[in-house]
Amino acid sequence: MACDLCSIYSAMQARGEVNKGFTAGVAEQFTHYGALQEDGHRVPNDLNQHLDSSILQLFAGYNFTDRFGVQVNLPIIYRSFQRAADSGGIERGTESGMGDVSLVANFLAYRQATKKSTFAWTVHGGIKFPTGSSERLKEELDELTAPPPPPDAPESGIHGHDLALGSGSVDGIVGTGLFARRHRSFFTANAQYTIRTKGDFDYRYANDLTWWGGPGVFLALNESYSVALQLNVSGESKGRDTFQGAKADDTGITSVFLGPQISVTWGERLSAEVGVDLPMSIDNTALQSVPDYRVRAAVNWRF
Repeated sequence: MACDLCSIYSAMQARGEVNKGFTAGVAEQFTHYGALQEDGHRVPNDLNQHLDSSILQLFAGYNFTDRFGVQVNLPIIYRSFQRAADSGGIERGTESGMGDVSLVANFLAYRQATKKSTFAWTVHGGIKFPTGSSERLKEELDELTAPPPPPDAPESGIHGHDLALGSGSVDGIVGTGLFARRHRSFFTANAQYTIRTKGDFDYRYANDLTWWGGPGVFLALNESYSVALQLNVSGESKGRDTFQGAKADDTGITSVFLGPQISVTWGERLSAEVGVDLPMSIDNTALQSVPDYRVRAAVNWRF
């Protein structure tokens, strides 16, 4: 979805290991929306309505000091879907292209490190620009003027605001993260808040809070490489969008995911991570297609 947050990926920075120089990498998040929920309850999905969302994010940055840096994030989005058509049949399609580019500044506010322990606190903030196509939002206008569907026609759980590649708005991003280690055990906690403004077609996505983190352990930790296993807990809280001054019913969601994540570093320059998220709790408004699972992977190289 356009409100799928492309998180700011940089595994080295997330651990408080900010060093002067260039960074670049790629991150992928694949989400399968295969279930229908109405007001937080599963409902039959007779037409197999589903949405597969792939967000490939390219990012590059430069750290001016060992505490301050900037990063540019370019998402490439591909979505395929099957949903109920207004005529009562089935509609299949795809949507692909560039998403909304973001420019983010990162600051290492505090770091304390000894042989036995590490603690780091980072903050970031930036702007998301309206570079992605918002053409799918036009469906929200079409729904107002379209003739009523047949009485027995199934309702679609996938709408224009789910398929749009961009919002057409300039949005703000603020966030913070903590990393704490004691011997081979560690804990991370991160949060990011997106402040939305009105975009194209008089549509405004609701402000969005996402958070992630959890306990972990280093399975291997030496000067050449490290391997870490973490139990990652993540979630999102998003209110209802606004369209032409009125709240859109089928847009609010609060979710919690749980799953394993493996992170690997090679030397001081290369890091990678892969994780799987499974929904533990999803509470939504009206009828929506909701995630069955999410897979994430990222590789980061520091020059």
